[in-house]
Amino acid sequence: MSTHRYALRAPQDTPGTWKTYTGLVLIMILSAFPVYWMFVIATSADEAVTKMPPSILPGNQLMVNLNEVFTLQDVYFTASLINSFITATTITLATLFFCSLAGFAFAKLRFRGRNALMVVVILTLTVPNQLGVVALYIVMGKLQWNGTLLAVIAPGLVSAFGVFYMRQFIAHAVPDELVESARIDGALTLRVYWNIVLPAIRPALAVLGLLTFVMAWNDFQWPLITLNGTEFPTSMVALSDLASGNYVIYRRVLAGAFVATVPLIILLLIGGRQLVRGIMEGAVKS
Repeated sequence: MSTHRYALRAPQDTPGTWKTYTGLVLIMILSAFPVYWMFVIATSADEAVTKMPPSILPGNQLMVNLNEVFTLQDVYFTASLINSFITATTITLATLFFCSLAGFAFAKLRFRGRNALMVVVILTLTVPNQLGVVALYIVMGKLQWNGTLLAVIAPGLVSAFGVFYMRQFIAHAVPDELVESARIDGALTLRVYWNIVLPAIRPALAVLGLLTFVMAWNDFQWPLITLNGTEFPTSMVALSDLASGNYVIYRRVLAGAFVATVPLIILLLIGGRQLVRGIMEGAVKS
């Protein structure tokens, strides 16, 4: 009888057992511990790194360590945070627009070569980014963009994953009948995209936006190559400068890493609900 009663309930209405909550708490602790340990070292003195047993309580040196991070010469940490915000925000907004527009075209428009082009987009996902670094550096050199933020922003304005993801979501979230009725009423293609498609795919946009911002913020290889030796680094390049040298001061490195992680934590707290909603809606539609 009890099994039949639970079978009629929605998954979110089924009560969890103590084993479920214990497992979730353990997973949460294990996931959050690296961030907490980073904060502990960022607030401590040098001896905390090699202290045995290790200290698990924060110290009182956070402001001292942050002052050293932000005042170090040849690191430009303040500028790096601003540059990371500019590049990540620009790449995210451009990706949301171009990928949703391309996804709408692949999902709802009929044109010659649509399926072949979609296959090409998917195949680009199998090519490692490292293989195109040399060619990309040459192209940016021809455009005289190397050493500037344009060289970091331009390659990330659209992504193959974003196009594929938006195409799949739009194909299920927006009925063909709704698009056809809008066309009968005289709506142009861009008006259909703006007034019908975009409101229907907000959860997917939230998921893609969060993932894109995190990837752009944490990107290290290409900014290191094109911005090396300039006064316009991103946060990941600045962190590598903090960790360079014959003697690495880990309290500085982890203090800078903690500051660079805070925007991502805030973004996750703000958009976490939309992220879960978008994933769940996509799973239900598929």
